Amino acid sequence: MNRSGADCGPPRKQVAEPLFETMTVVGVGLIGGSLARAARERGLVSKIVGLGRGEKNLRKALDLGVIDCMETDWAKGVRDAELVVLATPVESIVELFAKIGPLCGEETILTDVGSVKGPIVEAAERALPSPGRFVGGHPVAGTEHSGAEAGFASLFMERTTILTPTERTDPEPLERLRALWEAVGSRVVVMGAERHDRIMGFVSHLPHIVAYTLVHTIYTEDEREGEVAKFSAGGFLDFTRIASSHPEMWRDICLMNRGALLEAVEAFARTLDGFKAMISAGDGKGLEEHFDRCRRTRAALLEGKK
Repeated sequence: MNRSGADCGPPRKQVAEPLFETMTVVGVGLIGGSLARAARERGLVSKIVGLGRGEKNLRKALDLGVIDCMETDWAKGVRDAELVVLATPVESIVELFAKIGPLCGEETILTDVGSVKGPIVEAAERALPSPGRFVGGHPVAGTEHSGAEAGFASLFMERTTILTPTERTDPEPLERLRALWEAVGSRVVVMGAERHDRIMGFVSHLPHIVAYTLVHTIYTEDEREGEVAKFSAGGFLDFTRIASSHPEMWRDICLMNRGALLEAVEAFARTLDGFKAMISAGDGKGLEEHFDRCRRTRAALLEGKK
C-alpha cells in the first residue's frame, strides 16, 4: 500500500464484477473517504485513486487503506478513471471543472457530493467538454468530523442520496451512479437542482446556522455575564454538535445557497418571533399547544424514517 502515483499496479482481485474498474476520489475526507471504503468493502470498484493538493491527507488515506494510490497531478489522477468523484468543498468543485474536465476521457463519468447543487450543475454544463457525462449528487449523510481518518464504510446505510440530472444528462451515467449509491446502502432520489437546494436550505443548512448562532449567543453572554457556558448540559452539547463542522465548508454552502438559506432563516425568524410573543403575553395554553404540535411532528418524522 505504500505506493504513490496513479500507476499503482493492477486492480485488486474482485469477488464479484465491479461497477467501475478505477474510481478517482478528489478530496479524500469524510464523504469521499467513506464512499471509497464502502465501495471497496462491497467490491464495487477494482482500484481507488486519491487525488488532491494535500499530500499529508492523501498519505494518511493511503496508510489507512482507504485508497490504493495517491496522486497530486491532475492529469495522472484522472487519466484511467471510469468514475471521478469530486468530494471537495462546494466552492472548489466549481473551480475543478475547468481543471479536470479537459483531462478526463470521453467515457469518464464525473459526479460530486456537494450539498448545494444549482451553481455546481450550472458550472458543469458551462465548463465540461461532455456535460452529459456529469451527474450532480448529494449523499444526505455526514458527521461533524473531517479528514481521511473520519470516513467509515457504513456512513450511507439507510440514508438518502439525491441525484440531480438535467435534460442534457446521458441515461447511462445516471443509472450507473444510482447503482453505486444503492449498493453502498442509500435510497436514491432524483430531483432538479433548484428543488434540492430549497429543501436542503430548510432541513440541512438552516439547522447548522441555528446551531452556530446558539453557540455564539452563549459565548457572547458568557463574556458579558460569566459562568454561563460551564452550566451547559448534555442537551446543549447534543443540539450544537453540528457547530463543530468545518468552517470553510459551511462558509461556502451559505454563500452558494444564499437564496434558499435566506428564505429558511426568515421563516425560522418568524417562528421564533411567535414564540417570543407567546412568552411575552404569558400565553401558557398557546405554548403548550405549540410544543405538543412540534413533538407530534417530530414523532411522525421519526416513524417515517423507520
